[in-house]
Amino acid sequence: MENGITMNPNELVRYLKKSPAEFTRDDIVRFIEARNISMINFRYPAEDGKLKMLNFVPYSREHLVSILSTGERVDGSSLFSFVEPGASDLYVIPRFRTAFVNPFSKVPALDILCSYYNNKGLPLENSPEYVLRKAYSRFRESTGLTFRAFGELEFYIKSQSNTLYPLTGQKGYHQSMPFSKFEELRVRALDLCARAGCRIKYGHCEVGSFSADGFDYEQHEIEFLPVEIDEAVEQLMIAKWILRVLGYEYGVEISFAPKITIGMAGSGMHVHMMLERNGINVMVENGRLSNTARKMIAGILDLAAPLTAFGNTIPTSYLRLVPDQEAPTNICWGDRNRSVLVRVPLGWLGVTNMIKDANPLEDFDITTFPAKQSIELRSPDGSADIYLLFAGLVVAAQHGLEMPGADTFAENLYVDYNIFREKKGKDMQFKPLPSSCHESAEALMEKRKIFEKDGIFPASLIENTCNKLKSFNDKELRKELKTNEDLMKLVDKYLHCG
Repeated sequence: MENGITMNPNELVRYLKKSPAEFTRDDIVRFIEARNISMINFRYPAEDGKLKMLNFVPYSREHLVSILSTGERVDGSSLFSFVEPGASDLYVIPRFRTAFVNPFSKVPALDILCSYYNNKGLPLENSPEYVLRKAYSRFRESTGLTFRAFGELEFYIKSQSNTLYPLTGQKGYHQSMPFSKFEELRVRALDLCARAGCRIKYGHCEVGSFSADGFDYEQHEIEFLPVEIDEAVEQLMIAKWILRVLGYEYGVEISFAPKITIGMAGSGMHVHMMLERNGINVMVENGRLSNTARKMIAGILDLAAPLTAFGNTIPTSYLRLVPDQEAPTNICWGDRNRSVLVRVPLGWLGVTNMIKDANPLEDFDITTFPAKQSIELRSPDGSADIYLLFAGLVVAAQHGLEMPGADTFAENLYVDYNIFREKKGKDMQFKPLPSSCHESAEALMEKRKIFEKDGIFPASLIENTCNKLKSFNDKELRKELKTNEDLMKLVDKYLHCG
């Protein structure tokens, strides 16, 4: 744990010499006093998926303690459509483990993520953050397992065209300067995200790169490390905020939109998941994918269509889910297969000691390192309601672990070929993902009882989600878009989704 303190980029962790999970109110006060912090910022996500902000200027220690102890009132009806103006007051209460030093504020400031509570001091039932908390609590109690996850956050940087070292269409994967124009922005984002408490795996340029109408579009990705699923959401929320502020500073637009133009890779938000028991990865058993992992996959596949209601929430989401565009279209899974919905990526299983081959002086057993095996859902995109999507994934995992015949169900949907290039008889049984927000809503209504079980997803939340999706009237959108100009109007409308 000592290295976890001394090497941790989060300033609070290094000063307090404890993990964020151990932060207390008095710890926060002590840090603020020691670092001469003069502003406190509460942050909380609203229905549009963006982090909102409330600023405080403590004038005394007593005032600071009061802010941290009692939170504050906010107008819930201006944050969520399901909150009525006639009874709109909500409390926002800080979660101390999320505190980080604001990297942009000219005034020394500490930011803290908050939870919503109603007039009785109870968690707001329809709050997406509370839905995830309920889902994960039930999952842990029922299974005894820990659910870890992390996201791959893909985004485009839109800038005025630069004729030096021009972009090559769809050849951006792992490109570096000077052919990547915004490597510096991405590197700064990685550093600031880490300082804000995010666990970073890596960052790189992605496939998407092209120039059009005087603009360059350069695609990048930040991938995180596995943490418990509620923290995984926080990583993504904070990273999106940091990237947008950096874009503003650089004078460029950062977009997480699922589709930018016809014929070019869209931006997904792939989600990796793994289960642990007592700190041990249970996704592998005897050198192969475990029964537990297969059942988890079965649950996700069975609920894949309704999960799009939370992971693909705008009309352009479904223009990304088309063949040969680095996105899935059918409900199936496979090993190392990027044409399927659920991919089982390389997990360092059964490999020789590669490090010794590359470095002859080294001699250690790589099997002594913790197993890294995960599974990856490839359908979600940057429009996702991340809290509800991750809550849905927890529900789906538990559904699979409890589902009769889960092993057989999963086996029937396994493929070991590129489903876009090869056609086999087995393809006929693969159901397609929804092709519009309208179809997504219908899929959620069909399976709503699974999500509503034990009050995890309130019925009113399911209905509100479906009504919002159907309000886009996009059932025939793919047919209605005749030209690239029509698409670009739609892209511009949803450029800053999520």
